[in-house]
Amino acid sequence: MRTRLLPLLIILMASVLLALGFPLAVSVAGAQQQRVVIDRIDDTARFAALAQFIAERTPGYDERRRTLRSELDTYASVYGIRAGVFYRDDSAMAKAPATWQLPIEGEGREAFKEALLGRRSHDPPQVWPWQRGRVVVASPVVRDGDVVAVVVIDSPTSEMRTRTLRGWLLIAVGEVVAMLVAVGAAIRLTGWVLLPVRTLDAATHDIASGRMRSRVAASGGPPELRRLARSFNEMADNVEDVLEQQRAFVADASHQLRNPLAALLLRIELLALELPEGNEEIASVRTEGKRLGQVLDDLLDLALAEHADADLQLTDIGALTAERVASWRPVAEEKGVRLRADGSSAVTAWADPIALSSALDAVIDNALKFTPADEEVLVTVASGRDDVTVVVADRGPGLTAQEMERVGDRFWRSAQHQNVKGSGLGLSISQALLVAGGGSIGYAAHEPHGLRVTVSVPRQGPQG
Repeated sequence: MRTRLLPLLIILMASVLLALGFPLAVSVAGAQQQRVVIDRIDDTARFAALAQFIAERTPGYDERRRTLRSELDTYASVYGIRAGVFYRDDSAMAKAPATWQLPIEGEGREAFKEALLGRRSHDPPQVWPWQRGRVVVASPVVRDGDVVAVVVIDSPTSEMRTRTLRGWLLIAVGEVVAMLVAVGAAIRLTGWVLLPVRTLDAATHDIASGRMRSRVAASGGPPELRRLARSFNEMADNVEDVLEQQRAFVADASHQLRNPLAALLLRIELLALELPEGNEEIASVRTEGKRLGQVLDDLLDLALAEHADADLQLTDIGALTAERVASWRPVAEEKGVRLRADGSSAVTAWADPIALSSALDAVIDNALKFTPADEEVLVTVASGRDDVTVVVADRGPGLTAQEMERVGDRFWRSAQHQNVKGSGLGLSISQALLVAGGGSIGYAAHEPHGLRVTVSVPRQGPQG
């Protein structure tokens, strides 16, 4: 969620900064040019005031004309700006530099025409830093109410564009700093908002994995998420209470039923003494009674497995697996099945040795039950990056795709294996024992026929 929320906030803040930055950059460029234009207007007004006294083309005005030319020359040499006073017929009263001519067309000509109408020329178009435009300002020289000449100043824009670029650079630096601050604030904000969500997700994963005591610390984040965390804890408490009651009921029922069942089986044996030898009905009753006793024992084991905490230890999985294979080998030889161990002989992982041994016993026992004589059951230990796996592959009839989805369910047995001894709880007990220690159990088809049961235990301990 953070990878989706954080870019959204960053894009939103970047859009706001850009929306503020572009108008500010345009305003800076406009202010720089307006400053130049106002300065040039003042200069044209000063030159127009000097030119009023030499508007007549008579020899008596030579001294004043020389003064005007000297002012224009000084102005051009100091500032590098072209300036001149031109009569209505485009002839020059005075200009600097001397080689400069009033343009025939363009902005200079348009400004000259506007000034001939008795008003100052309009502000020139905006010159941007990447353009090489010039700023042209023209003012009329008025004598007795008539426009007798026009002052034209043609300014370069390199200095103005440089100042604009400096202003834009400051804006860009400010935008970058503001963006970094905004990104930092967005990271802190998303972390604060999503902290309860991450904690809730971790607690949910723990509960889904069988660690029912995991809870959420409702101490941070928005009020709505803190309220959600408290509601989640209440729900988890209720679920744990219900499961605890269910486990207690199963354990108590199994324990309480064993004594009456034992008494019933004893009376059946006493009754069998009075019946003829080899009575089929009494043999069937004995078998069903023993099967019921096995189911009660398995129910009690399952209740205890789901309730007990795992005693995790750093265990040599290879040695433990080899020990269990050796223990089951006499049973395999009696059935005519080859039981063989393969893979790593010394690899460690974190597991409850007793729980893992019980789970492996259930899986190997199940494989031997369904593997016909002269076939093989292969037990392979393999080490991965995060876990250690023990794969038990048999050569039995296997399961269909539909049956594969239900394998491991309580009391479930395949229709084709109903006549095989068992209660249907062995794999369920194995799964409960493994989940309590952070492990897992998986099922897959074994080619060309049979079942592959994979037992996994983590390599990283609880302190990690």
